[in-house]
Amino acid sequence: MHRLNIYALCALAFHSLAVFASQASEHDTSVLAKEAARANNQSLLWGPYKPNLYFGVRPRIANSLFAGLMWANVDDYGTAQQNFRHTCEQNEGMAGYGWDEYDIRKGGRQTIHDAGNSVDMTIDFVKVPGGQHGGSWAARVKGVPRDDAPPDQSTSVIFYAALEGLGDLGVETEVDPRGFEDNVKLAGSTLDLGDFAIDVTAGPASNEHPEHTHPTWEDKPLDRTFVSSATMPPEHLWQTKVIMFAQMKNEINQCIEKYGADDPPPAPQVFTIPHHPGDGNIHLVQKVFKGAFEFDILFSSGSAPKPLTSESVTAEIESASLSFSDRFEKVFSPQSPFDSAEYSQFSKSMLSNLVGGIGFFHGTDVVDRSAAPEYDEENEGFWEETEEARARARPIFEGPKDLFTSVPSRPFFPRGFLWDEGFHLIPVVDYDTSLALEIVKSWINLMDEDGWIAREQILGAEARSKVPPEFTVQYPHYANPPTLFIILEAFIDKLDAKKNISTEELGGDVLDSLRSGYVQEKELGEAYIRSIYPLLKRHYFWYRKTQYGDVKSYDREAFSTREAYRWRGRSIQHILTSGIDDYPRAQPPHPGELHVDLISWMGMMTRALRRIAEAVGETEDVEEFKVYETAIERNIDDLHWDDEAQTYCDATIDEFEESVHVCHKGYISLMPFLTGMLGPESPRLKAILDLIADPEELWSDYGIRSLSQKDEFYGTAENYWRSPIWVNINYLVLKSLYDLALQEGPHQEQAREMYSSLRRNLVENVFENWKETGFAWEQYNPDTGKGQRTQHFTGWTSMVVKMMSMPDLPAGGNKGHDEL
Repeated sequence: MHRLNIYALCALAFHSLAVFASQASEHDTSVLAKEAARANNQSLLWGPYKPNLYFGVRPRIANSLFAGLMWANVDDYGTAQQNFRHTCEQNEGMAGYGWDEYDIRKGGRQTIHDAGNSVDMTIDFVKVPGGQHGGSWAARVKGVPRDDAPPDQSTSVIFYAALEGLGDLGVETEVDPRGFEDNVKLAGSTLDLGDFAIDVTAGPASNEHPEHTHPTWEDKPLDRTFVSSATMPPEHLWQTKVIMFAQMKNEINQCIEKYGADDPPPAPQVFTIPHHPGDGNIHLVQKVFKGAFEFDILFSSGSAPKPLTSESVTAEIESASLSFSDRFEKVFSPQSPFDSAEYSQFSKSMLSNLVGGIGFFHGTDVVDRSAAPEYDEENEGFWEETEEARARARPIFEGPKDLFTSVPSRPFFPRGFLWDEGFHLIPVVDYDTSLALEIVKSWINLMDEDGWIAREQILGAEARSKVPPEFTVQYPHYANPPTLFIILEAFIDKLDAKKNISTEELGGDVLDSLRSGYVQEKELGEAYIRSIYPLLKRHYFWYRKTQYGDVKSYDREAFSTREAYRWRGRSIQHILTSGIDDYPRAQPPHPGELHVDLISWMGMMTRALRRIAEAVGETEDVEEFKVYETAIERNIDDLHWDDEAQTYCDATIDEFEESVHVCHKGYISLMPFLTGMLGPESPRLKAILDLIADPEELWSDYGIRSLSQKDEFYGTAENYWRSPIWVNINYLVLKSLYDLALQEGPHQEQAREMYSSLRRNLVENVFENWKETGFAWEQYNPDTGKGQRTQHFTGWTSMVVKMMSMPDLPAGGNKGHDEL
């Protein structure tokens, strides 16, 4: 009953607040919108918000409680220690892992195929609303030996709970000196969470434990649960695996001292933690199983109507699965030719891993605030000057800061990336609009007083542990493609469509009122936009101020002398700030460069901001942004179109101080089209479509290459953005072709045929790699289609979910696309 009550109240809150908002002043509407946001936050408070871990749970509260799992096959002394799993890694012999189903407001199921430990783990995570502190949650942990494992293999599983901030946490169960036979209960309290309890159950009677095979090691019976409680410096608590090994080492040393190295007890009995339950800010709970196993972790909020039980969790798991499938079918049901069970399973997994990769991060970051004049990059040879300036700078710690964001890859990039996030949210804004807006606002709130947002968010020691030191420093003059404006423009589209869908029309699921409340109730949506509009303007004008390009000094002919842009942060071979790191650019670098991808992004940003200004009634701003938008559209052609190459190009200054084009056909050549800066009647459009469709240039059987095969730099050096297929840019190509295919015009049929073939090629290739390897990949080889670089890249590669749900447009042609 409590689930219905809180969700119904939240849904009613959105509806009631909107009714009042329609009649209230702007101030009152803002207050009411905050109340709606508070109701929404209750649904989002808890989650597996430590995505760097195979399973790590925390609330969206800084310095609070967090919990997680570690496990290992402990049959063998030689491998037991190195086999303990905790943080997601690329080199641990996984045969695939991730969320099969996951809804951030209900929960879901994660499967981990741990080939290295010969065990398949299944973790069901569910959230149960009720009370005043975000409700309760539970995890059901199951393990089954893999086919190549002995059925009685020993697996050690350690659950832990830790408290980083103020509060209490301790073992409530009556202490048994040899270990607990039944459930273990932790009890705690914090200001933000109130009172709570965590029950770690013994599990069903079918659980078995290794026998006592050593005659003198009777004080460690493995049918017991061991609990080790300790108090540690809060800043070290995230190093839970190190803490566990330190405690286990003491047990191992005592064992060797007692029995010698020649006659030790079996490994499952030796690789155990000391049994010292009590109070502390970290508690390790260890179970050792033989064969298959199952147990529950039950977090019950003290303000909830009643505590969780294993029986109630079983019902919640079933409910979460049904709810996810229902919502998925409404929003992302794959369309022909992908309307089969296996593609549906694939799409569910990709969406679930995208949303299951959302984390809450808290901590300081490292920023260079030196504002060295060399950072303006105004002199020839500037890249050498900036390198020297960076070397003598003294970066500082700033914050702490909070960020709620999805991550590109849980094992390799478990942190926030600004330009990735806009792509991540393209599927999310359809599935759960309120969630997408919450994440956008979290990013916007990181903005400094100048309007800068660091392109890479490495918050706290735990996040920094995954990043080489030379890449941790953030620079306030470095930009990134402003892809969050794609999401804001999509939200404006939803508001313009006035999709005021009632809860009943959505199937009676009151959760949908939370997911789409800002769209259902237009006043609340406008209040949200109004609340962030001043920050969006500040951010926009920071781009204009810091990333400007020089038109006047080089007698360039253009409609506007103001609308030209250049990425800062250039080195000889890289423009990391552009997002397409090693894509070929002018050689050598020059302060007179102009970058076609950046002016295109600025055009998209300007258009989005103009539409946002219209939505909030800022008429003077609308007129100002129209002027900028028109000038950018004109200057893209005037400054970057090359008649001879028949494509868009960067510009630079040659040895005669003349402005010249530097043409490397590929992703940057397409950017005016991909950002919506070319209309269907543009005289440049035919050449762009032909470039995309040409198999000698960009087209491949697996997607659009990042660089033309004819380019001298194709496949050279790092070959990061010099041939591979990237799903995010391919989505922009696909979406642009789709939009063009729906418009009357001279290129409609060509766009229709290209769209149909490209959609099929992309989805089939990512699917086949997922089926073969168990993973989505960072990029795909244009010659073989094989996934490469980072595995478990369920960030923007998950955009295939959106591709599968797009309509099929019947067209001729085949995978080779010869007819084009």
